[in-house]
Amino acid sequence: MLSFTEENYLKALFKISLDGDKDSVGTNKLAATLAVKPATANDMLKKLKEKELVDYEKYGKIRLTASGKKKAIDVLRKHRLWETFLYAKLDFSWDEVHEVAEQLEHIQSEKLVNKLDKYLGYPEFDPHGDPIPDQHGEFKVQFKRTLADIEVGSTCKMVAVKDNSSSFLQYVVEVGLGINNEIKVVSRQEYDALTIIEVNGIKSSVSKKFTENIFVVL
Repeated sequence: MLSFTEENYLKALFKISLDGDKDSVGTNKLAATLAVKPATANDMLKKLKEKELVDYEKYGKIRLTASGKKKAIDVLRKHRLWETFLYAKLDFSWDEVHEVAEQLEHIQSEKLVNKLDKYLGYPEFDPHGDPIPDQHGEFKVQFKRTLADIEVGSTCKMVAVKDNSSSFLQYVVEVGLGINNEIKVVSRQEYDALTIIEVNGIKSSVSKKFTENIFVVL
């Protein structure tokens, strides 16, 4: 059985690969994602390599093995199912579910997780718009671009967020945004990319960082 920390490393490696680093992940990137020192990450990677869950050389590129990827997807599936359960059935807000799901994702009962999936009606996406793997590890991948990529005058639909931190999610709510809301890009400053968006008839000024963390489809 893996420790919680080992599972967190595998999940982080897989999520980084989903964000664009398809072939390999660097130690520094992994350490930054987990808020640990590169040396600490290397120590853990040695353990994961011994368990044949990753392939890597010290401070080199890291790749999940087939078994490592399977375990990472399993943890991710549990995390997103628990987020969905907390949001849909227990009235947690979308900025509260992540921290609690971080604890629940380490439950080992496969029977419990499959029953939870069935109880929820086999959801395909979590409250943040992220795809939920099924019991076979398969999941839908939407083609997504960020709000920063949308041309002025265009209208798009929000489908997910890149930043799941409570502070960002609360900010999104303050702007009046939620999953599947339509967004019109009214204007964008050439100097600093400050953008004015319109949601439900209300205009708001948002930063470049904000627009880079909102996934949309046209």
